[in-house]
Amino acid sequence: MAIHLTKRLSVFATILALVLSMPGIALATPVQLHTTSGVIFAQITKTASYSTLSDINLTPLQRQELQAVRQRRNREIEAILNTSQRAQLNRNLRAGNNMNQALEKLHLQPDQQDFVKAIIQFTNLKMKAISSRHSLTVDYK
Repeated sequence: MAIHLTKRLSVFATILALVLSMPGIALATPVQLHTTSGVIFAQITKTASYSTLSDINLTPLQRQELQAVRQRRNREIEAILNTSQRAQLNRNLRAGNNMNQALEKLHLQPDQQDFVKAIIQFTNLKMKAISSRHSLTVDYK
């Protein structure tokens, strides 16, 4: 019994070590949930607490990570919206509105607004993490 527990713990520890040491793997290939929508969303508003990501010279891998984060954000927001809201969001974005303006024009229900706000905050944290990793690698060079 103790041998099986030891084996399971060692396998779990190995998996955990791999996941923690390679965070970019989870973001490498985004999956399309709504293949019919085909919408490319604009980047969410810039946060004042860190420099804009377009001002930073990023490696192709970091650009890919940011793109994957944005695509995941878009899929999560799409999952919250109903079909007519998705179509309206499409029209708003194609009319030249940024993501925040397009979402405000949807007149979301309070629970949808809470979900969207949480998704955006989580996305901003991920983007901050990517940019801070970039600044750390630049500082050490």
